[in-house]
Amino acid sequence: MTYVVTVDTCIPEGTPELDPLQRAGAVALIEDGFDSVKAVEGPDGVEVGLLDTIVAVHPGGALLKVVVDAPALEFAEDSVHVLVDELLERTELLADWTIERCEVELHQELARESLDAADGPDAPPEDPAARKARHTGSPPTEGAAVGHEAEAKATAVRDRMLGLADELRSFPLTVFGVPDEEDGPDEEDTEDAGAGRVAVPRDSARLAAGALVCATGTLVDELFEDLQVLTQEDTTVAECDGPLWHLERLPDRYALQYDARFARRFLVTAIAMTTRFTDGSFRRPSCVAEEIALKLLLDQAAMTLELHGLLDEAVSAALDFFARHVYEDMTHEWLYDDSLDGIAEDAVGAALGVAPMAFRTWFTPFDRGRYVHPSSADEPEGVESKPPN
Repeated sequence: MTYVVTVDTCIPEGTPELDPLQRAGAVALIEDGFDSVKAVEGPDGVEVGLLDTIVAVHPGGALLKVVVDAPALEFAEDSVHVLVDELLERTELLADWTIERCEVELHQELARESLDAADGPDAPPEDPAARKARHTGSPPTEGAAVGHEAEAKATAVRDRMLGLADELRSFPLTVFGVPDEEDGPDEEDTEDAGAGRVAVPRDSARLAAGALVCATGTLVDELFEDLQVLTQEDTTVAECDGPLWHLERLPDRYALQYDARFARRFLVTAIAMTTRFTDGSFRRPSCVAEEIALKLLLDQAAMTLELHGLLDEAVSAALDFFARHVYEDMTHEWLYDDSLDGIAEDAVGAALGVAPMAFRTWFTPFDRGRYVHPSSADEPEGVESKPPN
């Protein structure tokens, strides 16, 4: 069976963060290490096949996605842990790195389908409350008890998001609409004189920031699952029969070009962009692909907040403030306008006075000062970056 193992590795505590050149070097070292391995011996001598890998290095380490063919989940996790540990140990420049996490993340949709297909006297009840009662030995909760449980979960999610807000190091709360004062007012009806809009309360801004951090993990994991589906089916989004999380929400006009290679580059782009969000180095989106990835991230954050009843007017306003600040313009939105399908993208870009929006330029930096991850910036020959401003 095929498993996707997620591995978080970290540089030694107390050492300086990796600069862009060091990150590019680490990518090359780790990828070379994986390329030298076709299979690894798991527990009890069971051979585990190495099918695919994705390496995304950030200032504090690397996020690895390792696809293996193993007889069981435990074999997959144990084998990948041994493989990565040995890879780091035998690479002198990475020998002091540590593994913080090594686990399989199951595709939620496929897992749900498996449970729905279960049959027989031992199959779990369809009703969630009944399933819970079956395990706890208590009768199914109803009415107020169910509502109380949902409220408690929403409170826990809210607390977690507020705790993650400080991880978004590239953005002060003013980016989310909080007044530019050291101890700005928290009243919702306070006017932001600079923008003529209602200022956002500090807690609402922090909730929006934490939601973006939460959404980052979900987006990256689900994009990887999309990549896995396209790789297994060897097809494009337009022709894919399997469940997809996000890639089918990209502009429809290019659906036949969203293959596994594109999905890999888009995933790495999303990781590189959100890494800059949290390490404090983000300035502006680097390319069209990042602008689209940011749109998916904002949608994911809003969806998570709404799911738990946390997307009120103030939090929604905070996300709107954030989007207006981060995007230089919203011209990428016209890619979703089907009425413009067939019109030359370069011609539209020239008419609007913005960077080219053609599909072949999605991973091309807007200018030489923008950062695009080496694994996604592999443009075909003849495609040049936009000249620097």
